[in-house]
Amino acid sequence: MAGSTFGKLFAVTNFGESHGPAIGCVVDGCPPGLALSEADLQIELDRRRPGTSRHVTQRRELDRVAILSGVFEGRTTGTPIALLIHNEDQKSRDYGEIARTFRPGHADYSYLHKYGVRDYRGGGRASARLTAPMVAAGAIARKWLGEQYGVIIRARMTQLGEVNLGLRDWADVAENPFFAGDMNQVAALETYMDELRRSGDSVGGCIAAEALNVPVGLGEPLFDKLDAEIAYAMMGINAVKGVEIGAGFAAARQRGSEHGDEMSPEGFLSNNAGGVLGGISTGQPITVNLAIKPTSSIRIARRSIDLEGRPTMVATEGRHDPCVAIRATPIVEAMLALVIADHALRQRAQCADVVVTTPSIARRT
Repeated sequence: MAGSTFGKLFAVTNFGESHGPAIGCVVDGCPPGLALSEADLQIELDRRRPGTSRHVTQRRELDRVAILSGVFEGRTTGTPIALLIHNEDQKSRDYGEIARTFRPGHADYSYLHKYGVRDYRGGGRASARLTAPMVAAGAIARKWLGEQYGVIIRARMTQLGEVNLGLRDWADVAENPFFAGDMNQVAALETYMDELRRSGDSVGGCIAAEALNVPVGLGEPLFDKLDAEIAYAMMGINAVKGVEIGAGFAAARQRGSEHGDEMSPEGFLSNNAGGVLGGISTGQPITVNLAIKPTSSIRIARRSIDLEGRPTMVATEGRHDPCVAIRATPIVEAMLALVIADHALRQRAQCADVVVTTPSIARRT
């Protein structure tokens, strides 16, 4: 199957299926000498894993990761790092009734017509379960970026269904199951989600992510633009239907006198560009916003067809997230880390000896 490898120099090859014995990935290109343990990866997997609150799927997966290669005496060796996560709580019987039908909003129809065969158990290869290995790989990229450049990557939910979420303190994001930036909104969100679950329906959401202390000069000016590859990475996350960099769609309503980020000796005066100009990082915070569609697996019966093309009704039972956007926050952070790490290595390979004499204002913002 094509399309299972992400990145060029920091490359991640993903494998497995939702209800198979295990999922995992091989990370190639991580520089040697990085102190790395399974605990470094587990902390990020625990933020993504199912069953952590009543507001997400109750599939009980511990997502315990094992490092099979690429680390010796606690440090990376520069060789491929193989990561394995066993599936422990599959309930394939929950999907028996949809084996001969197509779930609205899912990849069932397109997948079968592309490959001629479909693993209907939890979506198989098309399942969001396959984001777990990317979170583990992203944890490696994140640690390397932090140690090499002081890069900080963080994300939060900005919208849950019709509810807009504010930002009181970034520290609040880690203290609640919604990755919300204001603890004062959590009680209302819990009530909202309880009512949604009882209704059998689902909602979408929005996530905002940013990367701080990114070096100036990452990315290429044509097809490998840094912002283009960030958008590509984000659209590769299950259920993402929209991506904005910087001002995004709001740029269409701005005048050039407003949108162009003016500069002064003290730094940039705004960041409508989202930290990228001409496909190359400016050193400002890289800002990304994502829109995630409502969960397609809902208990409400909807019209569809079966394998013979006959009309039928489909209601999806089993354990599903009423809002997949809730657990997407650490996935977004991981994919952003993977893109930046890949481009940092490309920059080292191509322009390691470049000396820029023009004073940099990036750090003064």
